[in-house]
Amino acid sequence: MTKDVWRFIDSGNCSPAFNMAMDEALLEWHSAGKIPPTIRFYGWDPPTLSVGYFQKVEKEINMDAVKRYGLGFVRRPTGGRGVLHDKELTYSVIVSEDHPEMPKTVTEAYRVISEGVLEGFKNLGLDAYFSIPRSEEEKQGLKDPRSAVCFDAPSWYELVVEGRKVAGSAQTRQKGVILQHGSILLDINEDMLFDLFNYSNDRVRERMQRAFKNKAVATNALREIPVTIEEARIAFKKGFEKGLNIELEAYTLNEEEFQYVERIAKEKYSSDEWNYKR
Repeated sequence: MTKDVWRFIDSGNCSPAFNMAMDEALLEWHSAGKIPPTIRFYGWDPPTLSVGYFQKVEKEINMDAVKRYGLGFVRRPTGGRGVLHDKELTYSVIVSEDHPEMPKTVTEAYRVISEGVLEGFKNLGLDAYFSIPRSEEEKQGLKDPRSAVCFDAPSWYELVVEGRKVAGSAQTRQKGVILQHGSILLDINEDMLFDLFNYSNDRVRERMQRAFKNKAVATNALREIPVTIEEARIAFKKGFEKGLNIELEAYTLNEEEFQYVERIAKEKYSSDEWNYKR
C-alpha cells in the first residue's frame, strides 16, 4: 500500500508575525485545495512569547518583562496559554477535518497528530507517553486552568516523560481544516518564563514556579547528551512519518506565496489591534 504523501516545510527561524502568518496561509491554501496536508517545522527570531487567542494580555502578561528581555510578542490563532518560544523546535500540522485518518473530535484528532511527536521523542531515546486526565478533578482542571503558563499542566493527550510534560500543543479548526501547532522544548529558562506573567503576589509566583518543576521538563534535562536542534529536526520528521504513516516531501515557498505570507504578517500579526485585542 502506498503511503499518503504530505508536504514538509522547514522554515528555519522567522519573526513571530511571519510564523503565525505562515500557519494561517497554509491553512487557507489547504482549505482551497491548493496544497496537500502539510507539516512545518520552525524556530523564532527573536525568542518570543506567544499568547493564546483568548488570553487577556493586560491582565495576565508582564509586558515590561517581555520588552526587558528583548522578546518578540504575538497572539496565536489557537487557544491555550502563554508559551515562551526559545530553545525549542516548533511544529505545525495542517490537515483537512475530512481526512480519512482524522477523527471527528478535537481530543482524538490531537491524539492522532501527536503520535508523530510521540515517535519523535522515542527517536531521541525518551520514553514518552500520552497524558490522560484520570480523575474528575483533573478533567475540571483542564477546563479551568489556574495558570497563564502553558507548560504548567498537561492536557488531553499531551506528551509526558517521567510524569512531566515535554511538549505543548494547541489546535484550531477553520474553513474545514485542522491547524495544530506545538512546542518541543529542548531547554528552558524557568526564571525568565515566570518573569513574563503577572501574579497577585510574590508568594503565588514562588508556589507556581515550584510546582512547575514537578509538572514540566525540557528534553535536554532528560538526556545525558544534549540534543541539537538539527538532531531534533531529523528525529521528529521521521517521527511524524512513522506516527502518521505518511511520506514527507520537502517544499519551499515560491516568491508569490512568500509575499502573501509577508502581507498577512504585516497587516494582521504585526498589528497591536490583533496582538492586544482582548
